[in-house]
Amino acid sequence: MPFPPVAHPAPRLYNLFPLLSGPVSHWSRHLSHIAAMGFDWVYVNPFHYPGFSGSLYAVKEYDRLHPLLDEGSGRPVDDQLRSFIEAAGAHDVKVMMDLVINHTAKDSPWVGEHPDWYVRDLRGEVQSPSAIDPANADNKTVWGDLAELDYTPRPGRDALVDRYRQILCHFVDLGFAGFRCDAAYKVPADVWADLIGAARDVAPSTLFAAETLGCRLPEIEGLRPAGFDYLFNSSKWWDFRADWLLTQYESFRSLAPSIAFPESHDTPRLRAELPTDWPADRVEAAYKRTWLFSALFSSGVMMPQGFEFGFARKPDVVRTRPEDWEEPAFDISDYVGAVNDLKRRVRVLNWEGPQRRLEPVPGVCALVREAEYDPDVAVTLINLDLDAGRAMHGGAILCHLRDDQGGALREVTPRRAHGVLTADAKILLAPGEIRVFVKDSRTTP
Repeated sequence: MPFPPVAHPAPRLYNLFPLLSGPVSHWSRHLSHIAAMGFDWVYVNPFHYPGFSGSLYAVKEYDRLHPLLDEGSGRPVDDQLRSFIEAAGAHDVKVMMDLVINHTAKDSPWVGEHPDWYVRDLRGEVQSPSAIDPANADNKTVWGDLAELDYTPRPGRDALVDRYRQILCHFVDLGFAGFRCDAAYKVPADVWADLIGAARDVAPSTLFAAETLGCRLPEIEGLRPAGFDYLFNSSKWWDFRADWLLTQYESFRSLAPSIAFPESHDTPRLRAELPTDWPADRVEAAYKRTWLFSALFSSGVMMPQGFEFGFARKPDVVRTRPEDWEEPAFDISDYVGAVNDLKRRVRVLNWEGPQRRLEPVPGVCALVREAEYDPDVAVTLINLDLDAGRAMHGGAILCHLRDDQGGALREVTPRRAHGVLTADAKILLAPGEIRVFVKDSRTTP
């Protein structure tokens, strides 16, 4: 018996990278492909007019397009963006934009027009934002092309927040249904609460996802009053053994559910992290495995443009161009679609209930993810050995479940003959294989 679709699924995001895709009028060419893979959101990095560095994240003017993204027809910016949003809607895909409000380009006109909006150093110069590596306090990155905005409480802050309130509500009016909030931890929670509330006065279903990667855990906790719908998590860096990821998951799932990703514009491509001597079929298998884990670990999931084709070059926020589109190393679009369809249909994979790690046999990581308020449960079995298979009995897992969760769990692993997890079932895992079994109270096995 098939699962019915989930009433309120977590977002399945496809990250369309503007500089790789070209002018806004070209973005619609990708929508059929995006929708065919089962994504219900397309997330676009900043497309505004940049400062001297040319970086997408160095916004100089919010009401103009990056010169490389303007179609050159003379059509107003709003018309170009609205056309894309309407085209996405025709494919049942919502559009999320990057909202960058913790800094501007250093040559923004605001620096001269509103000097009190910026953080200043001891010499009175505009200060650039920076980040410290949580794992190494001596490793500090400073972005010299950026000017850090000052959100300390004072009269001048009200005008700054009001300006962003106007900008945000304008984009909501255009039809943007969600916002990925860049470096959200750099902006006070009360400011976010103000802006999120203003956007939802215009469109109550507007979704806000906080980008919190690279910040310290107390900084994430500080966002609790803001009202975010989702956070981006760090599952990409997990070794399937250490405690830190599940500790973070448990700490912050009450703040907001999270979104996993296999790579992003801030990270190297997966290809760059795999052994260079691996044959093509093994690389492709690694991509499928990584996507499946990303989709199974948390509520939401995001895939960057080109992942489905095994692109090797990391998108660059300054230098990438449409000419950098690569010859696909492979095409796992159908597999991505099968995984996304699984997310669309299985409720417990869209919720962030309690989750724990077990090791039923050496070399196997088992993740048990429960629903918060009913007996639904998902069990993900991961063979950590990429060269040898593993075998185990279902009882090694079921003994850890509650009575109302056990009995028989239905396998839903994409593109695999499906078995049933029972106490006496022998479960075989091929090298590196991931299998997932669920109990869904809406259906019977």
